[in-house]
Amino acid sequence: MSLVHRQRAKDKWYLPGIFSGMGLTFRKMVKNLFNREQMPTLNYPEQKFDYSPRFKGNHVLTVKKDGSLRCTACMLCATNCPAECIRITAAEHEDPTVEKYPIAYEIDILRCVFCGFCEEACPVDAIRMGPEWQTPGVNGSEFVYDIRHLAFRPQLKGGIVSVVDEQERHKAGI
Repeated sequence: MSLVHRQRAKDKWYLPGIFSGMGLTFRKMVKNLFNREQMPTLNYPEQKFDYSPRFKGNHVLTVKKDGSLRCTACMLCATNCPAECIRITAAEHEDPTVEKYPIAYEIDILRCVFCGFCEEACPVDAIRMGPEWQTPGVNGSEFVYDIRHLAFRPQLKGGIVSVVDEQERHKAGI
């Protein structure tokens, strides 16, 4: 029996692979038990991980200075969404200078893949991916976010001012 044939026969046995994997796991466990200061863990509710400013968390609909939604219901965010989790219902605005606005804007967070395509597609900076990442809920219906949750939830403290508003202020010299 050649050496190559013996190695092939040895590879056919699955118990040595299982035992070597269990040994590796046991060694890592013992190392972590005796070197607790080197473990990369956080005590979650008391200690929170600080993400970078580029982190893409929960969605936020931005508002104008007057408190109305910046969204023009152009449907570009819903069109670009690969998960097809954004639903918008548009209506005509009473102001003749405004073509339309959303009367319903819903995002199914359980289907969302948090890719940021909606944020990139929006021409008026109406939707952003915010810094919040915690999404508690009891049942699936709590994960369909509507306009109230996206733009006016208490954590936003009155809404997020759009970058477009900042650029307009800068051009006006305010």
